Amino acid sequence: MKILVGMSGGVDSSVVACMLKKQGHEVIGATMSIWDKSTKFNGDIHADSCFSPHEEQDIETAKEICEKLDIPYYVLDCSARYKQMVLENFKQEYKAGRTPNPCVMCNSYVKFNALPEEAAAQGIEFDKFATGHYSQILFNTQSGRYEIKRGIDQTKDQSYFLYRLNQQQLAHVLMPLGDLTKKQVRELAVEFGLPVSEKPDSQDFYSGDINDILQNEPQIGNFITRDGKILGQHKGIWNYTIGQRRGMGIAAERPLYVLGFNKDKNEVIVGFEEECQSSGLIAANLNWSAISGITEPMECDAKIRSSQQPTAVKVIPLENDKIEVRFFASQKAIAPGQSVVLYQNDIILGGGIIEKSL
Repeated sequence: MKILVGMSGGVDSSVVACMLKKQGHEVIGATMSIWDKSTKFNGDIHADSCFSPHEEQDIETAKEICEKLDIPYYVLDCSARYKQMVLENFKQEYKAGRTPNPCVMCNSYVKFNALPEEAAAQGIEFDKFATGHYSQILFNTQSGRYEIKRGIDQTKDQSYFLYRLNQQQLAHVLMPLGDLTKKQVRELAVEFGLPVSEKPDSQDFYSGDINDILQNEPQIGNFITRDGKILGQHKGIWNYTIGQRRGMGIAAERPLYVLGFNKDKNEVIVGFEEECQSSGLIAANLNWSAISGITEPMECDAKIRSSQQPTAVKVIPLENDKIEVRFFASQKAIAPGQSVVLYQNDIILGGGIIEKSL
């Protein structure tokens, strides 16, 4: 089988390429170039982020790995699609007082869409597209649907970021690391003689100041409590996220947290930790995975951030392609713009973008 491997220059995708080559497949390496070379970014940007001017280093490493494996290697320019689908969404969401998840958007629209499309447009022939994600892709013969399952290494599981992949995308995807731990992958890298066996993981999509991307002029507004008391001033609501505790410069008897925003008045609403708790949320822009949707309430598990363990919820279908998610245990810092992902037995049922907390 001809398999296109998305190469990041890191240990995970490098091990995937080695594994598939060892299994006898015809492997082709490809790296998506996403750095916006037309924009001047002034921040101190580290190389351990996905969106970085240092991507040339990762490209050179990926090229060396492919040369070692004696497989073809391509660099595919996906920067225009990345700018349109990820960076513009990032800007608009922050300006609206929401907290976007660029990794979710990137996977859906760029990594699993623009990259293989660009490869095909360049005449590269392949049957499957493989990545180094720590998740599992299964096919359920009873439902006739592809499913995304959490990786067995739950400290590295990346299923949360993949919930928006559609059935057509999943039908052509391989994730060989889903049943391995990170420790096992690094051991395989040593066994394969890869120079990236100890290379650190990417930490975030961008390591600099987000104002480099937003490029907003300061907009002075007030920090206020829920009852309207003014506590200080800020330079733009986009500098804060719900649940944030540091960086406000407000003296108070106890630590203050960001509770929400009043975009029309350019206000950041703050309060104490107990005020961050919510019992539910409304989500829209849904994408169903293991199932085609719901028509009546159901119980399952949910995650509102990638790092947490799934927690028990009741999901209620609403009109206009929305759902209400009720938590059996209250949750801290539910942020509009982030994603809620629904699970059952470690299988993703679907998910959506959080509109508001309840």
